[in-house]
Amino acid sequence: MKARLAALLLGGASALANAADCPQPAEVTPLQMLGLWHAEFDGLAQGATLLLERHPVYAQSLRGAINRDGERRLVAGDIEEGEVTLEESADGRRIDGTWLGEVVPGSCGREIRGSWQPRGEGKALGFTMRKL
Repeated sequence: MKARLAALLLGGASALANAADCPQPAEVTPLQMLGLWHAEFDGLAQGATLLLERHPVYAQSLRGAINRDGERRLVAGDIEEGEVTLEESADGRRIDGTWLGEVVPGSCGREIRGSWQPRGEGKALGFTMRKL
């Protein structure tokens, strides 16, 4: 309450609106994750595009697709307390890759950094996802 009052007194109503528009990592909801994202991987020239949508069965979860250079896979996952977990699958049954990341502080929920672990390979790669 004091922070909101200070924002109102110091910056006016626009400062209060801007603070509300920029959630802290733990405040980011699945609804704010919906949309188109671009992912870059450490050490790889090839990136990926993800489309995250509402999961039709689990209201607080995400579902969508990832496209890497024309290869499309399904993704599903969650965000909780600023931590993002996504699983990708080529066939919708087996997990082919796991994404574990965190919302970057100050990004307003528009950037996620973490590691991507492809199935069958021992080497995890760092990734950065940015909302388009």
